[in-house]
Amino acid sequence: MLSIGAVLAHLRDEFPEVTISKIRFLEAEGLVEPQRTPSGYRKFSPADVERLAYVLRMQRDHYLPLRVIREHLDAMERGEAPPALPSADARPGPMEEADRELVAAAEASSGVRLGRAELLAAAGAGDGDLAAWESYGLVASGPDGGYDGDALQVARLVAELGRYGLEPRHLRAMKAAADREVALVEQVVAPLRRHRNPQTRAHAEATARELATLSVRLHAAMVQAGLRTRP
Repeated sequence: MLSIGAVLAHLRDEFPEVTISKIRFLEAEGLVEPQRTPSGYRKFSPADVERLAYVLRMQRDHYLPLRVIREHLDAMERGEAPPALPSADARPGPMEEADRELVAAAEASSGVRLGRAELLAAAGAGDGDLAAWESYGLVASGPDGGYDGDALQVARLVAELGRYGLEPRHLRAMKAAADREVALVEQVVAPLRRHRNPQTRAHAEATARELATLSVRLHAAMVQAGLRTRP
């Protein structure tokens, strides 16, 4: 039986980008169920480690969402052949890219803290750009004046859109739509977050991530469908 740190060290030989937060996320999503010691520490069996490796491999090589990967694992546990895999060199569509971007952003935001100059350097932007983003509510600093990983991800995306001529004022509708989606997710998970059971609260965070992923995928699908209908 392995600790989560030992599992991380084992997986990083093949998946150098994996983090402890990613392993915990996959556990919260029900893709692996390690045993717990009486004091609450996770203990992973060799089968758990192989299961994690399978999940990471399917994400990396075949761009499969977690829901589909779970179906594969369930089929294999029943002794059935999993569904056919897409070609490893197939280019992911917008919805798959949205999934990957969301997971990457969540992992990148963990523990990041940047000053103003560091944020500008990472986003490839200038002082005037950041001032405009902040004036439109696209990026905000924390109480200490620093910026977290989420702000960094938003800044990079806003800067990239700016290279196509989209200015901060054009993105106000996206910010308003995101705020409405946050309110919808909060309606679902708020009762779970207030629960006294730690497992229920953990389930709330996993549910919030799943709803965020579905929201991003729905947005991508609607934009793609709308563009197809244009002459």
